Amino acid sequence: MASSSEGSGDALLPDFPRGPLQAYRARASFSWKELALFLEGEDMLRLKKTIFSALEDDPLFARPGGGDLPMEKYRELNFLRCRRVFEHDLLRVEDMLQSPLKVWALVNCLGMYDWSLAAKFFLNVLVFGSAIYNSGSERHFKYIPKIFSMEIFGCFALTELSHGTNTKAIRTTAHYDPTTEEFIIHSPDFEAAKFWVGNMGKTATHAVVFAQLHTPGGGCHGLHAFVVQIRDPKTLLPMPGVMVGDIGKKLGQNGLDNGFAMFHQVRIPRQDLLNRAGDVTPEGTYVTPFKDDRQRFRMSLASLSSSRVSIVGMSVVNLKLAVSIAIRFSATRRQFGPTDKEEIPVLEYQMQQWRLLPYLAAAYALDHFSKSLFLDMVELQQGRLGKDASAGQAELGREIHALASASKPLASWTAQRGIQECREACGGHGYLAMNRLGHLRDDNDPNCTYEGDNNVLLQQTSNYLLSLLARRAQGGAHCKSRLKTVDFLEAYPDILGQRFEVPSLEDCLDSSVPLAAYEWLVCYLLRESDQKLNQEKRSGSNDFEARNNCQVYYCRSLALAFLELTVVRRFHEHTHQPSVPPPLRAVLRRLSALYGLWSLSQHTALLYRGGYFSGEQAGKMIETAILDLCSQLKDDAVALVDVIAPPDFVLDSPIGRADGEVIEVRG
Repeated sequence: MASSSEGSGDALLPDFPRGPLQAYRARASFSWKELALFLEGEDMLRLKKTIFSALEDDPLFARPGGGDLPMEKYRELNFLRCRRVFEHDLLRVEDMLQSPLKVWALVNCLGMYDWSLAAKFFLNVLVFGSAIYNSGSERHFKYIPKIFSMEIFGCFALTELSHGTNTKAIRTTAHYDPTTEEFIIHSPDFEAAKFWVGNMGKTATHAVVFAQLHTPGGGCHGLHAFVVQIRDPKTLLPMPGVMVGDIGKKLGQNGLDNGFAMFHQVRIPRQDLLNRAGDVTPEGTYVTPFKDDRQRFRMSLASLSSSRVSIVGMSVVNLKLAVSIAIRFSATRRQFGPTDKEEIPVLEYQMQQWRLLPYLAAAYALDHFSKSLFLDMVELQQGRLGKDASAGQAELGREIHALASASKPLASWTAQRGIQECREACGGHGYLAMNRLGHLRDDNDPNCTYEGDNNVLLQQTSNYLLSLLARRAQGGAHCKSRLKTVDFLEAYPDILGQRFEVPSLEDCLDSSVPLAAYEWLVCYLLRESDQKLNQEKRSGSNDFEARNNCQVYYCRSLALAFLELTVVRRFHEHTHQPSVPPPLRAVLRRLSALYGLWSLSQHTALLYRGGYFSGEQAGKMIETAILDLCSQLKDDAVALVDVIAPPDFVLDSPIGRADGEVIEVRG
């Protein structure tokens, strides 16, 4: 039955060309157009179509035939393409401020085309530009229009050759000279060189440089950010005292020029200190609105949390692209069959469904989570810009920091494993470079490392959870938060007493089952981690040693389980809300249940060890439910991919074509 939403979708979402995929599309239990409209809305779909059409219609974005370009040529072309994105004016500054999700969509659409291009644009506008806007004040806003007119091109220089994740140990210095009202930016040695900085290699003219701020007689005031010109915008030659260059070829994203820089007594005006966290008067007195040094430090590095949230979105895009390619190929690739004369699509095999469909469910669940976390981050930044210094704002900052610190590992690792599974599920064709899965794997890989090593970041999340338990034990403080991600800990003792009690397989096919199990699992791991930490301290370990000895099997697992719980909860609530159109409820709830149960199944040993599961029936029921959901979603898989896949020109994979005509493709 046609609905008004389907009518609206016909113009924005034209029918796919008929071909081998038509059989699966005809069997789908829902309208893919209706689902796209429900998840995205007309306005967002129109923006995406505009972006994709602009890329496809512009000869500068034509895909090069005959293999990869030489690195220098690729980087030159990537810069020209980045400039053309600005010329197309796909999103005005006012739109970015009024509808932040459109910025998210623009970056991810560019990433679907090429992550080197998306990263170049993102680092200039959203990392460099946002650092100035969020960490600076009105005196710095002069830089913003210059970014959009490309008078200047920016980068974010935090990481050094010898220090990355340990930001407190950054060694670049900024000494204030009151006689000239200037800061002197200096790299004490080569190990303090800024390194891995995207856009710095060839094209950046300005950098947000993080350095230890020193004032005369006042000592060191910790890490602060400064706007530093590193090249002449007209000639791109280095500024006096700046040694800057390219670090060379990487495993992926080689259209992006990652670089290094060293500073030798480079003088910059006092006003180029980004002063939201702290400022220096003309006479050399350090002033800050923060009484707590830790809170000031968090403010100085606030942009890192937003970057981590963005990386979650990037990882989800890579997973979407990979499952789109693999599922379309699996629906057309025929191998073996019940008789020698009849071959069936490999998607009909239970093994192929089990390998791919949980990652399709993960793409949907993580996509919803990443967008919701991005909007949470926007709320936090708006509070900071409004100078909200309330305890609630500070608590929101801690909560989002904990979520961002675990969501980047979960999303990037899920994409990493998912892309590899998709590559293998496509057999030899998946190994052909032209089918893009190898490029996706290489381009996703740095998501596991930059903006904080995944395993180190997880400690931030477990520390947050352990601190909540300690506060609860000491003073009976309530475990409540603005985003309600930890509110379930109010029932911490009661939850630990719960057990898996699902009477039938049918009852197990709902995401409320893994949701309850995850709440128990997080409480169990929190108790175990807390007991392990206290045991280490009682045995004589100092706090550093004790925490270091609690990561493997305890705190690391705790942080990941907590984030998985949060993803499951948000997707469960989203798919069970009354506003979901009735024709979409069944398929969305199956996706929600499959993601929850599949993720939970990776913790089966812990569920048995802690006593939540007992007897072989519990584990068998989870496994059977996963396979049942895969079978139920099999006929919907192609339509679900149609919702998330970009046009063929952007997807750029012969085996992932929308018409399914794999055989006709010529390399």
